[in-house]
Amino acid sequence: MNHHTPIRIAILIFPDVTISTAYGMFDLFKGVGRDWRFITEGEPGTSLMEPELVATHTNTFEAANGVRITPSKSIHDFPAPDIVCVPDVFVSPNEDLAGRFEKELDYLRAAYARGATIATACSGALLLAEAGLLKGCEATTHWSYCDYLSRQYPDITVHPQRALVASGEGQRLVMAGGGTSWMDLALLLIARWCGVEEAMHTARVYLINWHSVGQQPFAHLASPPRVDDAVIADCQVWIASNYQLPSPVAQMVQRSGLPDRSFKRRFQQAAGMSPLEYVHNLRLEEAKQMLERNEQPIEEIASEVGYEDAGFFSRLFRRQVGMTPAAYRKRFGGMRRMLADNR
Repeated sequence: MNHHTPIRIAILIFPDVTISTAYGMFDLFKGVGRDWRFITEGEPGTSLMEPELVATHTNTFEAANGVRITPSKSIHDFPAPDIVCVPDVFVSPNEDLAGRFEKELDYLRAAYARGATIATACSGALLLAEAGLLKGCEATTHWSYCDYLSRQYPDITVHPQRALVASGEGQRLVMAGGGTSWMDLALLLIARWCGVEEAMHTARVYLINWHSVGQQPFAHLASPPRVDDAVIADCQVWIASNYQLPSPVAQMVQRSGLPDRSFKRRFQQAAGMSPLEYVHNLRLEEAKQMLERNEQPIEEIASEVGYEDAGFFSRLFRRQVGMTPAAYRKRFGGMRRMLADNR
C-alpha cells in the first residue's frame, strides 16, 4: 500500500450538520501516521490521510448547534476524493428530505461513480438513501431513524441493531449507527486504507472502544403516543400506566369499543407495530430502567412489569435488547452508578 500520497478525504458539511462529528473525524484522520509516533517517540510522523471540510461553497456558515464553521474547500475544488464522509444531519426523524441537499446529493453520486468510498455517521445515511445509492442494499443509521428509513425507502434492508454496516459494490458504502459509533466507522476506514496496525494505533491514542454490542442496548423501545387516531391514542395513554396488567391487549380492545380485528389493524397503522409488540416494548423499557437503578432479582422485575414466566422475559429481553438482563444490568447499572458517584 502506497503511503507516500495521503488518502484524500472529503468531510461533507452543510448548515444542518452537527460539527462535533465533523471535527472529530477530521482529528482522527489527520492523526493517522502522525500521532502514535509523536506520543511514543517524541517526533510526529507523516500524516497518511488528508481530510478536508468540504461544502457547496467556502463561505463561513452557522451549523446546526450554532457554531460557525468555514469549509476548507468547495465541492467544485475537490471533485475526486478517495473517501467522502457525511456526518450526522440534524433533521427530525419524520422530516421529508425531498428537494433538500440537491448539490450535496449530486456530489455523493458523482464521487461514488468515480470509485470513492462513501461513509456516513448516524443520520447521515439518510443522504445516501435520498441519493438513491442504497437501493437494494443493507444499511443502518441511528436507532431513532431506522423506522423512517425503512418506511421511506422500502427497497433498503435496515439493520437497527447493528452499529456498523458495509454495503454496496465493493462494500464502498459504509454506515455507522448513532452516537460515538462514528469512531468505529473511522477505524474501519483507517484499517482499509492504511492498515490494521495504524487503526490500532489510532484506537490506542484516542482510547476508542469498539461498539461490539451494537445499538440495541442503547435504543429506547417505547414509542410516544400517536395522535392521528384519537381512539388508539387514548389506548396508548392508558396502556402506558397499565402495561403490567394481565391480558393488556384484550383490555385495550374493550376500552376502544372496536371489534378485535379492527382495533389491531388501526393500532398497527397508528403505532407502526402490533398492540402486543407495543406492550412488550413498554414492559421491556421499564425493565431496563429497573435493572439500571436497583438490585432486585430478575424474576421480581419480570413479575412487576407483567411477565409470570421469568424465562420467557429473559429470552424476549435478549432478543429485543441484544443482551441478557444480567449483562444489561452490569453494563448500564454500573455506568449509572459511576456517573452518580462522580457528580
